[in-house]
This record gives sequence, C-alpha cells and structure tokens, in this order.
Amino acid sequence: MKLGLSLGYWGARQPDGQADLVAMAEALGFDSIWSAEAYGSDALTPLAWLGGQTSTLRLGTSIIQMSARTPTATAMAAMTMDRLSGGRFVLGLGASGPQVVEGWYGQPYPKPLARSREYIEILRRALRREIVTFDGSQYTIPYLGGTGLGKALRSTLHPLRTDIPILLAAEGPKNVALAAEIADGWLPLFYSPYDDGHYRASLAKGFARPGARRDLKDFEVVATVNVEVDSDLERAAERVRQTLALYIGGMGARGVNFHYEVFARMGYEQECERIQDLFLSGAKGEAAAAVPLSMVEKVALVGPPAKIADEFAAWKESLVTTMVISGSPQTLKVMADIASR
Repeated sequence: MKLGLSLGYWGARQPDGQADLVAMAEALGFDSIWSAEAYGSDALTPLAWLGGQTSTLRLGTSIIQMSARTPTATAMAAMTMDRLSGGRFVLGLGASGPQVVEGWYGQPYPKPLARSREYIEILRRALRREIVTFDGSQYTIPYLGGTGLGKALRSTLHPLRTDIPILLAAEGPKNVALAAEIADGWLPLFYSPYDDGHYRASLAKGFARPGARRDLKDFEVVATVNVEVDSDLERAAERVRQTLALYIGGMGARGVNFHYEVFARMGYEQECERIQDLFLSGAKGEAAAAVPLSMVEKVALVGPPAKIADEFAAWKESLVTTMVISGSPQTLKVMADIASR
C-alpha cells in the first residue's frame, strides 16, 4: 500500500508550510499528493503550484466537483495538468451534494448517477481528441437552442496520455458500483478496513457489468485516512471526533447526508442521529463528544506509534491501494517508517 499526502482545501488562506510538507513527502518516498475543493480554494491551482516543485509525486484531485466545470472544461484542465507534470496527473471527480451544488454552483442536483456516467463519457471522448458530440439526458453537446451556431469541436491540445486515470468519489452502494464499472479507481471517504463487506459487494456488482473497464486487480482505491500520532489516545481521538461530528452532523441536510449514511451502515445509526441532532442545534462541542472511540478507530489511526503500527496491518490487507494522510512533519515520518516495514 502506497502513501499519499492530503493537501485538502484551504480555510481562510493557504495553510502554512504546505510547500515544505510536499517536499518532505517526496523525499520520504510518498507516491502522491491530493488536493480538494468545496466552496473556497479550487483543487487545480494549488496542485499545479505545489506539484510544479516536485518531480516524482503523482498529482491527484480528491476531488474536483463536477458541477464546478463542464465535462469539456475538466478535460482541458486534465490534459493541461498532465502535460505540465509529464504524465503524473490523476483526475478524481465527485458529484458533491445538493447543498453545495445548488447553493454554491447554482446547478440542479437531479440524478447524480446518470450525471456522473455521462460526464465521464464526455471526458473520455475529449481526452481521446474525438470531435465531441453527445446526446444524453443530462448533457447535450453541441448545445441545442441558443444562437444555433454551436459547432462540434475537437481539442486543439494533443494530450500526453489519452488514458489519464479517472477516479470517482463515492459513498453510497450504487455510486460505488458505478465507480467500479466506469472509472479507473475509487475515492472512498471514511473507509473502514474492519467493515467493508458492503463495499466489496458493490464493487463486485460494478466489475461484473458488461463493458466494465477494470477488475479489482488493477483498480485503484485511494482512501483519505485521519492519522493522529499522540502518546495520549484520547487526545488523539478528540481531534478526529471534531471532524466526524462536522461531517455526520453538518455536511449535508437532515435525511440527505451521505457521510451520516456511511456510519449508519456500520451500525452507528443511533449515534449518528444524536450527533446530527446536537450539531444542527448548535451544540457542536457536545456533538463531537458524542462520537464514540470505537467509531473513530473504525476509520482512523490514532494513538502512539506502536498502536498505529499494529492497526496499520489491517489497512495493508484491505482494498486500499493508497492511503492519503495529512499532518505534521513528524506524522509523515512516523507513517513512512511504518509503511516501509
């Protein structure tokens, strides 16, 4: 299993020391760096800036939000990034959720599975330098109506690779199966090596579909994992509790929160309901306190280095091909040492 460094997305400004962390990750033998976007910093600009200071790291997005760009605009960005990096770019995509898609991008959020399928098909046509035409339920290229002057076009840029890896972010069973069917990899969030039977079943469904691109042997699973190295287990877990409370409680509306559903499928439905109730009522500290240690340890590595090393074995035996982590320089060193054993 490889290691990747998560750059995430910015808060009010770029986090201090990112360039130094990227340089350290490359020196430690990390495989990749991964940027993200929500409704602040974008995924591509920091990745291009920081990736331009590297020579071996793969440069991945986890994720580009589909509603932020048309499929052909994303294809343009992917081809440009791949050219600039000498073939090191990995395109991670996601449908996001209705709060962000409709609230920030001003786009509708119907039928995300159909939208993802059509989006990726258009992307692949553009990457192959085909004259792009498409007549689907979600996208029509050229656009019908308007001036009537729309023309089917081919990219003027010749891609370095026509098979740039496309990874799909997915949490629900149908979306995970779609990733296995049409993508080159999967970007899970809050994956647990101790409770992944439902994921294996969904992936198997996707791989079994006619025309599936890959099978499990050559399929990437790039999981972002919270790692908190600390001699005090509770202190380490507390930092992860805050993240889980935010995602379970506030990253999605009541009844439409994909992260909530991930933990509910693990058997924490009652805990999730309480966390969400507290978070949405404004009691964010109490919501974090309501996250049990067992939930934290299902999806994160927390505690002293020896404990993390013991638990890392389960991750190495899991579906995960790349573990993407963030943290201090010391955390990166500890994890590089553990992964090399």
